[in-house]
Amino acid sequence: MAGDDVTAGGSVRRALDLLYLGAGYAAGVFLVAIFAIMMAMSVGRQFAINVPAGDDFASWCMAAMAFLGLAHTFKRGEMIRVGLLLEHLHGRTKQIAEIVALVIATAFILYFTRYAVQMTYDSWRFNDLAQGVVALPLWIPQLGFSGGLAIMSIALVDELISVVSGNRPSFEKGSPDETPEEFVERISQGGGG
Repeated sequence: MAGDDVTAGGSVRRALDLLYLGAGYAAGVFLVAIFAIMMAMSVGRQFAINVPAGDDFASWCMAAMAFLGLAHTFKRGEMIRVGLLLEHLHGRTKQIAEIVALVIATAFILYFTRYAVQMTYDSWRFNDLAQGVVALPLWIPQLGFSGGLAIMSIALVDELISVVSGNRPSFEKGSPDETPEEFVERISQGGGG
């Protein structure tokens, strides 16, 4: 029985990591799409070719890229965090402060996600259409926004459960006792971030 629990836990961990990685790759695809749209619009201007609703599609891709990239960026420790207080704490005090910070972040993101998903659902339900040249149903570009927030919510709950269980935060880089000066020194000498 205990082996089944470990296997199930390992499967869930792999599925979550694949979800975060997939969202990161999707964000990258939207970044490439932004580049392609912007280049088509720029080159098109030189030849008097108009890309219909190019600005709309670029902005929708930008929103999808930003929100789909949140969870992957967070779990990899690449998201900008204000750690002035946390870097001066150690041991159990630091763990409690991390838990409090994760609870606050999770509450805000869950609140934001709930209304983003509701907005996307309402756009689908009422068949809202974009006001630009291309009358695209709005729920389609809103999926990147609400989906990215939903994945970020999952990542925050995942991280909160992990830290409450006594594990070190996955987004924390370096050794737990490394000072900011030691971190800068390690990075300047070519050490990994």
